[in-house]
Amino acid sequence: MIDSKDFAEAYALHKQALDQANALDKDAVFDALARAGITSVMATFDGEGDSGQIEDIQAYTGEAEAELPTLSVECQQVAWNSPKLEASSVNLRQAIEALCYDYLEQEHGGWENNDGAFGEFTFDVAGRRIDLKFNGRFSDFATFSHTF
Repeated sequence: MIDSKDFAEAYALHKQALDQANALDKDAVFDALARAGITSVMATFDGEGDSGQIEDIQAYTGEAEAELPTLSVECQQVAWNSPKLEASSVNLRQAIEALCYDYLEQEHGGWENNDGAFGEFTFDVAGRRIDLKFNGRFSDFATFSHTF
């Protein structure tokens, strides 16, 4: 049986490594977007019932939709229960998708479970900022009792 203290320590190490990977990957993605002349990116996600995915990634140059280039980006991956980062080279679309999934895990772990969640990430390249609009779904009910 896993000791709760051991699990808490493993989770803390994982979260620390994930935070570090996200910071490195964010820099790598913004560097690649800036080199390609992309000014913003919007990535939408949706999930429920134990399944979730990035639905769409759209790139923009100013107000005009732009083709996302197939540049290679070095991304960091974190395995569970390991503080080590593993680097791999992926295309820019995959790097954006991985970064979105990792931020969802970091801020809203389990976002795809039960009623799930949906939302969007907006990448502001000039400001090097990512905004997350997260909409968590939940079931609700109302109970009424009457005695006549």
